[in-house]
Order: sequence, then C-alpha cells, then structure tokens
Amino acid sequence: MAEKINIQKTLNRLLKQEDTDNDGKITVEDNGPKKFTLKTKNAEIQVFGTYFLSNLLQILAYEKEKGNEEWEIDETEIFKNPEEKISDQIKDIFWDGLTRKLDREGLSSVLEDSKMSGEERIIYVPFNDHIAKDYYGKLQEKMNFRMEILPENITPDFVLSINSKPGILSLKLNKNGENVEAEPFVVPGGRFNEIYGWDSYFQNVGLLIDGKFELAKSVIENFEYQILHYGKILNANRSYYLTRTQPPFFSSMIVELLEYFPQHNDWIRQKLSTCITEYFEVWMQQGKRLTEVGLNRYLAEGIGLPWETETGHFDWLLKPFAETSNLELIEFESLYKQRKIDIPELDEYFRNDRSIRESGHDTTHRFGNFCTHILPVELNCMLLKYEQDFAFLIEKYFENYFEFEGQVLTSEFWNARSENRKNLMEHYFWNEESGMYSDYDFIQKKHTLYHAATCYFPLWVHLPNLGKAKKMKEKLAKELLFEGGIAASDYKSGGIPNQSIEKQWDYPFGWAPHQMIIWKGMQNYNFQELLQECVSRWLKMITDNAMNYNGTITEKYDVVSTSHKVFAEYGNQGTEFRYLTKEGFGWMNASYKLGLDLKKRLL
Repeated sequence: MAEKINIQKTLNRLLKQEDTDNDGKITVEDNGPKKFTLKTKNAEIQVFGTYFLSNLLQILAYEKEKGNEEWEIDETEIFKNPEEKISDQIKDIFWDGLTRKLDREGLSSVLEDSKMSGEERIIYVPFNDHIAKDYYGKLQEKMNFRMEILPENITPDFVLSINSKPGILSLKLNKNGENVEAEPFVVPGGRFNEIYGWDSYFQNVGLLIDGKFELAKSVIENFEYQILHYGKILNANRSYYLTRTQPPFFSSMIVELLEYFPQHNDWIRQKLSTCITEYFEVWMQQGKRLTEVGLNRYLAEGIGLPWETETGHFDWLLKPFAETSNLELIEFESLYKQRKIDIPELDEYFRNDRSIRESGHDTTHRFGNFCTHILPVELNCMLLKYEQDFAFLIEKYFENYFEFEGQVLTSEFWNARSENRKNLMEHYFWNEESGMYSDYDFIQKKHTLYHAATCYFPLWVHLPNLGKAKKMKEKLAKELLFEGGIAASDYKSGGIPNQSIEKQWDYPFGWAPHQMIIWKGMQNYNFQELLQECVSRWLKMITDNAMNYNGTITEKYDVVSTSHKVFAEYGNQGTEFRYLTKEGFGWMNASYKLGLDLKKRLL
C-alpha cells in the first residue's frame, strides 16, 4: 500500500530544519543538516543533500497549492534526474505560469503589475479595433481600469503626451457570437509582464519543442495584430513603447511553426503578407532604419527620457544641465519632460539610448552613445533571414507567385534582395585582420571591432564561406567560450577594467538568445564538436544553479563564474519566489529545451 504524509506538517518540519535563512528556499547557503527523514507508519525514507531536499520542498508546495492535504510518496519524483526534472517543470509548470490573456479571465494578472504600482489602470485600444472598443468599454464598468482610444495616426508627440498616464496596449481578441476571448501570449517573467518583441521568438522555440503549438500560434497572431494596429512589433505592449520595435524574428516564427504545426495556405498568405508589410514599412524606410549604404540600423523614434526607467536613473546625466540652467534637478527634469526646455544634446542622447533599447541589448558598451550611427551585424542578419524566408515560403506554398499590394513577388525577387544584402554585409562587416564580422559605424566609416557574440550571427544565415566560418569558430572558442557558455563579449571589449560601469549585455554575462542563434549557426556548418561543447557547458551551468538554489532559472548568467548571481544594472530576474518557481524565465527555459534537444541529436 502506498505511503502518504501530511503535506503541511511535513512542509513545516522541513522548512524549520533546512531553510535556515528563512527565504522560502533550500539552497547551498542554508546551514541545515541537509538530511531529512520522511516518516510514515510503516517506513522511513532518508532524503540527503540540497538538490533532493529542495525537490521535496517543491513537490510539497505544488501539491499544497493544488489543494491537497496529503501526498502519496513518490520516490522517483524526489530523486529525479535534474535535467529531466527541469525539463518537466518547464513543460508542465513554467509555460503555464508565463501565459497571459487580455480578457476578463486573465486581465487582472496583467493590470496588477509591479511597474504600475499606484497608477490608474488604463487599456489603450487602437482606433479601428471595434471588437476591443466594445469589449473593454463594457468590461471597464465591472473591473478596475479605464479604456482610452488611440488616434488613427500615432506620432512620437502623441506618445510623449500620454507618458504621464502609461497603460497596457490591447492585443488580439476573437469574437464568436456573443463570446469574446483573447489570444494568449507568453511573458518573459519577473518584472516583465508583457509580450516582448524578440523574447517571444526564443520562447516560441521552446514552446514548439514542448508541443505547445496552439500557444506558439497565438503569439504569432498577437504579433500580426501589433503590426496591423500599431505599425510594428513593439518592444512590449505598453503605451510608452509605441515608437519602438525590437530585433525582427517574425518570419522565423512563422517558418518554424509550420515545421511543427502545418497551417492552411490562407493563414500562411495572411501572415506572410503582414511580415512583408513590416519589412518594408518598419525596416526599409530610407533615412530611418534603412541607411544610405543600403544596410540597416536601430532607430527608436520616441522623444525625451525613456519612460520605463526607474526614478533617478538619469540623474547623473541631467544634473549638469540643471546646474547650468540654475534649476533644481527635479524642476529641470519636469520642464524637460514637458518639452519646455530645448536641449538638443539631451535629445540626441535619448535617441541613442532608446535605440539601444530597441536593439534588445539594453545596455552594452558596444553601442556607446552612438547606436544610431552603427550598422549592427545581427540586425542585418535578421533582415537577411527575412528575405531568405520570404523566398522559401513563396516557393514552397505559392508556386513562386505571391501578390502583395498590386505587385507580384517571386522567390527570385527576394533572392536578389538577399544576395544584394549579402554583398553589402561582406563589404561593410567582414574584417580580414580580426577574422570576424564587425559592426560598422557608417558616420565614422570604420569597423567598431567590438568583439561580441552578435559577430557570430552570420553563421545562422549561411553568410560566410567555409574558410571564414572556420576562422570564426576558432576565434569564438578561444575568446568568447567560457566555463558556462558563450559570453556576450570578450574581456577586452566589455570588461569593466577599461570601462566606467559594468553593462549586463557585455562580458562576463551569457544570454539565451546568443547561445541559441550561435548553436543554430554551428549546425549549419557541421561544427559538431564545438556545438556539443557549447551546449554542454550552458546546460551544466543552468542545471547546477537550479540544483543548488531550489530550482532557480534566471534571465541571464555570469558564464565566467557560472553563477546566476548577477548584480549589473537591473540585477537578475527569476530569483524572487518562495518554495517553488512557477515561471523560470522565458528565453532561458527555451534555451534549456533547445539544448536538451540538441544534446540528444549529438549523442
């Protein structure tokens, strides 16, 4: 007969004995005996060590949350292999914990956000979304929020005018008769409680591996909604992000969904048309994100201070201008925000600052205060991927004939564009002396030679020939690969001894997007030995931290010390929980699933 234990009593006894710092976790830093006895009428089961004890804590907390008073002891769960344990948690708990909806059922979890503390809850609805107008118009009477309608033409000046009353931007609602239901989406986790631009691509990779096909499709539906109603895929669906996009991965999301989850050609046609619209209207407008040399840059078009930053974040920058103006800092900042003081130098600073945030790499010394002068290697790889994907989709699904706004687009049309971009990228980015592709400053007309993980994104789009790819592989292994995986930059470029402050997108930190893209690039060139090494180091670091810290999976890691304890800039997301993490962190979860998937194939 199966043995049962009382959950609450066992939980109390376990915590009292092993959680010596009272943080709701059992970690290597607790000073308990690291030995606990599960007592039943007929047996005693000994649980030893931090990992197995924290497993037991998580199981009891999970069972209690489900409303159970007793747990039937399952030793296979307590003593589960850590990789299997983490993988199962991601699939069965974390994705659900990160899923949100903007309808009556799920709205409160988005509105009650830490970043909106003390502020009126507002939902902004696009001018031409009549379903949302009707739905939220009625719902606001019953829930604690107010609906506001956006103008048909959303300008930077308008966005500035509503910065003092920030709110959520509506996403896609589906109406079936009288019923309205929102398309779900996945948030990164921690303080990031919205649908984010490039996070969503990497999260979708994990969702697809875990068979969450409908959820991955819903994320695509919400991105299409953003393009059609807000003119771009947003940094996130907050009002202050209306002038800012993020690194483009929409075509990859479509192509990869179709590999797992085939769709009707009408669906593919609609999504392809929307993605092409984004390509031309967001990225290929001359003088904006498309530069005079034919390659692209990041260019956020907002005005003044980025509204999402914490109070005092820019005091160091504003204080000298306030003193020059003979004003107190708080008065100067208020007048500048209201555009009652004209400071072109500050405007230019914040234009570059916003553009760094648009890049997703917020922040890094790689872009300094001149992001809008830089042609980034990774951005142009992403747009090359768009052109390659457009050619592939049109050839495969539409017999090489695709109508778009009155013109016929063929795979040859897109192949010609991709070949042109490849030639420009080889000309402007490849540096023979350093043996790598490097960002190019088109104002100074020179390479930055900043050795970053993004220099290896060309492997992902098959840009370098085999000779160049081998040079890149050797450089990556020698200068960017550390015990925990690939660092965001090398020590010389991003280390703090030669810089003023530590930046989170530089050495010694490692990020899931860099690992995942570079892994796929190594697959393209059959660099199996290095791929296996990179994947193994990354998985081991995440697994070890989870084993030692009660299942913790965070936004980023220090790949040199192999620790999740990162304090640069904003600290680390994914560490704030008691007993059981229900989220992990979105793209880190996905990198773990992709790493395990690759590991199986490489064995």
